[in-house]
Amino acid sequence: MPKSSRFDYGLFLVVAILIIFGCLILTSASTTISQEKFGTSFYYLNHQLVFGLLPGAVFGLLAFKIKIEFFKKWALIFLLINILFLGMVFMPKVGIRFGGANRWVNLGFISFQPSEFLKLSFILYLASWLTNRTEKIKKNEFKETFLAFLLIIGLISLFLVFQPDISTLLIILSVALIMYFLAATPFWHTIFILMILVFGTLILIGIAPYRLNRILVFLNPGLDPMGLGYQVKQALISVGSGGISGLGLGLSKQKFGFLPASISDSIFAILAEETGFIGSFILILLYLIFFWRGFKIGKGAQNQFSRLIAFGITFWITIQAFINIGSIIGILPLTGIPLPFISYGGSALVTELIGLGLLLNISKSV
Repeated sequence: MPKSSRFDYGLFLVVAILIIFGCLILTSASTTISQEKFGTSFYYLNHQLVFGLLPGAVFGLLAFKIKIEFFKKWALIFLLINILFLGMVFMPKVGIRFGGANRWVNLGFISFQPSEFLKLSFILYLASWLTNRTEKIKKNEFKETFLAFLLIIGLISLFLVFQPDISTLLIILSVALIMYFLAATPFWHTIFILMILVFGTLILIGIAPYRLNRILVFLNPGLDPMGLGYQVKQALISVGSGGISGLGLGLSKQKFGFLPASISDSIFAILAEETGFIGSFILILLYLIFFWRGFKIGKGAQNQFSRLIAFGITFWITIQAFINIGSIIGILPLTGIPLPFISYGGSALVTELIGLGLLLNISKSV
């Protein structure tokens, strides 16, 4: 078999298992609320398949087939289009406000969350920009690379801060910092940027009471268990109820109105309740295998652009997965980010599958 026709079957299999796992848990977690709201038990599953898995598979296949150089050429355009949609979330009748946040765009025939696509479009742009900078800029690195990088992430941060969507912002900034470091930039740049990001995060926490409350609940899980700490408490009850082998698929008790966001941000708690420690361990192992395969693809990439994309996507999916799981089991503050390939949400699944397509595309040349 010619080398150019191969791709990482192991990575593909891992994601396929994650998606199947996700569909099973989503079906279980959503049947009750789906029946109450829509008169059918499978509304959320069908929505995930039609508006998440199907378009994600199509766009993921395109990302796999198209030459990787295409994405370098059009990376800036993709980002600018994404930023345009980020601005549209604030427009009357177009932007959708839910739960005190402006995060969705409704175009009539479809609604989506631009910040989910930003995770990938920013990785593509940053890979292209860093490749051009580190290949061409030999002098004046401070101005042309360091300050320019701060300006770019500052612009992106403004859109997400005003939505607000700080959890997504922290994911994007973490991945951006890792990519910046891996682009062979001076180490002191990374340290200084990290200090700026930590300081900025502390300011964002301080100026918004609800963010500070999340930190307080994290530090003291027993604080206001029927108010501020309710979701964390219910998540821990759900996880603890699963024991070693779980209650069995479909037998979760917490999904009956006790656990907030049971089909999205908190779906790991339902998974842990129904499949127990064994199921949770398998899920975490799958994410670790994803990281291993993605990191291997990045190390073997033929050029810096492909390498940075592979590392960016790999760290994005893995960091997001472990932040979500960590917040549900109480070792990290509660966040509002989905569990990759598992949580309900078409925008997230489409973006993740495009990311998979790009990783598999790069793997063909490894």
